[in-house]
Amino acid sequence: QVQLVESGGDLVQPGGSLRLSCAASGSIFSINGMGWHRQAPGKQRELVAAITDGAGTNFADSVKGRFTISRDNAKNTVYLQMNSLKPEDTAVYYCNADIKQYYSGAYYRYWGQGTRVTVSS
Repeated sequence: QVQLVESGGDLVQPGGSLRLSCAASGSIFSINGMGWHRQAPGKQRELVAAITDGAGTNFADSVKGRFTISRDNAKNTVYLQMNSLKPEDTAVYYCNADIKQYYSGAYYRYWGQGTRVTVSS
């Protein structure tokens, strides 16, 4: 089995920073892309940032210049550094990873359980 566990969500004031982490564990043979999505109350889940196994990155326009994404392949972990946070960044943040397990011929997308970020004064 594969499990993704996020951490780092918190209450922070506008202009502040947070770093989210997501560690994948289990019978992992290989991880391709990893990323972060978020879902605000009453809104659809949206892509925030993604990173390929070659470290190519992609960001939502709303977070460009404020958020960075990185990964540690040795630890099967993806990070989201969030700076200059705004109230509109308030949401539950979900990590995802495209993982191939041992004895599997395909990659499947796995999701974490979510971590809550609240930006408020």
